[in-house]
Amino acid sequence: MRVVLAEDLYLLRNGIERMLHAYGMQVVAAVDNGPDLLDALLTHRPDVAVIDVRLPPTHTDEGLRAAITARREVPGLPVLILSQYVQQLYARELLADGGGSVGYLLKDRVSDTDEFVDALRRVAAGGTAVDPDVIARLLAPDRAPAGLTRRELDVLSLMAQGLSNAVIGKRLFLSEGSVSKYTTQIFAKLGLEPSPETHRRVLAVLAYLDTKPT
Repeated sequence: MRVVLAEDLYLLRNGIERMLHAYGMQVVAAVDNGPDLLDALLTHRPDVAVIDVRLPPTHTDEGLRAAITARREVPGLPVLILSQYVQQLYARELLADGGGSVGYLLKDRVSDTDEFVDALRRVAAGGTAVDPDVIARLLAPDRAPAGLTRRELDVLSLMAQGLSNAVIGKRLFLSEGSVSKYTTQIFAKLGLEPSPETHRRVLAVLAYLDTKPT
């Protein structure tokens, strides 16, 4: 798997790079600023990119902007965004095109290498990986999509993290068939019809984030 890595802190960048090599991945570019990141994404078109939200020169959301710009040029380019803090807006903007191959994790997740690499592989394969702490912020009843039952919300919260029906079933002690029925009900209640141009699980996450694709 070919990876572009963007992180301005040398020790963290070097640590992530070594970890990815240990899991058999090839880091084709490791950069520390927004302009170099955008150039690396468009030049290498990696299997997945690991990107810090805040990069020089602005140290605001330079990494996120570069990722979104690159995905406009290369639709579906897989990107996993890392953030120091929970910022729901970042997750919304990253998911807003309605496609897959996106992730948003807190940097603390990097310390659990198996969990981090699993999320990275899900994103590279076209799925999503949204940090559980971000999802937890959205569990308040006044933010949840209207009309969903408690069990449907449980399924949707795990779906938002990017987990498969089989894994969701294990977490909730349900059969995979039961989870499939719940996801079908969720899609129906959210008005998400099958489409070759969009990823319904991503659109369901967008609904969970209280936004709409643009």
